[in-house]
Amino acid sequence: MGRAFEYRKATKFKRWGNMARVFTKLGKQITIAVREGGPDPDMNPRLRVLMQQAKKENMPKENIERAIKKAISKDEVDSYKEVLYEGYAPHGIAMIIETATDNPTRTVANIRSCFNRYGGSLSTSGSVQFMFDHKCVFRIAPQISTSLDDLELELIDYGVDEVDQDDDSIVLYGDFSSYFSIQKYLEDHNFEIYSAQFEWIPKDMKELNDDQKAQVIKLIEKIEEDEDVQNIFHNMIE
Repeated sequence: MGRAFEYRKATKFKRWGNMARVFTKLGKQITIAVREGGPDPDMNPRLRVLMQQAKKENMPKENIERAIKKAISKDEVDSYKEVLYEGYAPHGIAMIIETATDNPTRTVANIRSCFNRYGGSLSTSGSVQFMFDHKCVFRIAPQISTSLDDLELELIDYGVDEVDQDDDSIVLYGDFSSYFSIQKYLEDHNFEIYSAQFEWIPKDMKELNDDQKAQVIKLIEKIEEDEDVQNIFHNMIE
């Protein structure tokens, strides 16, 4: 049983806030994907998956079109940048915070303020990353004709190093660099992709008592309130 599976057992994955937050997050990701790979989903694998994910989340078509238009507009001055922040929550819990921002100065000030107010500390780049592995993670619909063991054996050659069952989906973990080869296999074999993203999987988990956990969770929740924040990863067992 792999470390990614143990991590998911030990960590409660919450859905992104409310519906408005879901749409804001996906909209930023779509804008970034279009800027990097163009507006044609047939030619942009990352955009293709994000549009499938947006559809599954019932994101209105006009929201998707607006995000694409923002990316290709010549009049658009501001553009989103993906910026990673690292730090420590109370009791030595390591945190990695992914953001998509058009104003990094604002974003880092807001995140630093949360750390300072709730007993953590914002660190320098690279101070926490070594404690995590960067993985691509695909969540796909099961196929009746394919067993987990057969799928894992087939996908090893494409960069998948762990396969897990999660409620109504199959979860695939692979090296960060294997994203496009895994996606191509899944599309070529007609798997429905629910989501495809990158996650930071901690190499070791840390257990706290209930009072200590509550302090860390409070910090995480406050950081999550910032609309520039996309994802938060940590090494605490919840």
